[in-house]
Amino acid sequence: MQIRIGFDIELGVTAPTALIYMLQVHPSRAADIQGEENITISPPLATDFYLDGFGNQCARVHVPPGVSSVRLRNDAVVYDTGWPDPVDHGAIEHAPADLPVSTLPFLLPSRYCEVDGELLQFAWANFLNVTPGWQRVQAICDFVHRHLRFDYGSARATRTALEGFRERTGVCRDFAHLAITLCRCMNIPARYVTGYLGDIGIPPVRSPMDFSAWFEVYLGNRWHTFDARHNIPRIGRIVIARGRDAADVPITMVFGENSLQRFEVTTEEVMQ
Repeated sequence: MQIRIGFDIELGVTAPTALIYMLQVHPSRAADIQGEENITISPPLATDFYLDGFGNQCARVHVPPGVSSVRLRNDAVVYDTGWPDPVDHGAIEHAPADLPVSTLPFLLPSRYCEVDGELLQFAWANFLNVTPGWQRVQAICDFVHRHLRFDYGSARATRTALEGFRERTGVCRDFAHLAITLCRCMNIPARYVTGYLGDIGIPPVRSPMDFSAWFEVYLGNRWHTFDARHNIPRIGRIVIARGRDAADVPITMVFGENSLQRFEVTTEEVMQ
């Protein structure tokens, strides 16, 4: 299967500044790109490319005086197996002392994931007696899927897992943050993922295409994909970035006053 991906994002700026974007396909999927990504910047501006501490591809754009807007565009085709997210009901939990040290940051509190207090108490009261491993993570996903109501109109960039838990509404990032937090409360490493996820293998959804957020947990000596918003295996996930939560993987960050003037995302199967 081939999936066409892309975006058209325009940001208005009011002064010389720097813009960081995290919009390239993750290095783990680089071999699947058919040809190359075609990211363009209008107007053409000096750009520095680098990997962040989580191994994500990032770019810093230098915005000089006289530039009032920056437009980022991409168009690429990515090979995908066409298989749904793998399911491994036998994947086991590891005791914290037995986990690889590289997973330990994903047990700790982070900007949007409060692994203490109210959520810690809730997690142990509700998931302690669930079979450890895959079944426990799935039980957490089932809870979050039922507990939160998806609503674009309620999106808020500052909402934390605890706030989402109390408000019972949010968008995909809020589903991911709450599920991640509950997993960490149960000593299961969990990390935030952002990427492309089109309506492949499901009925078309009546909403604008967007980037999506889901999460991964460490069970049975590897990372596994979970998605508390959709709560079913999906086809065609293309990872852009991974981190502790959304604060680590912003698609764009401007160091100064700015406004979003255009935001269009493409992720669809290429029909042969």
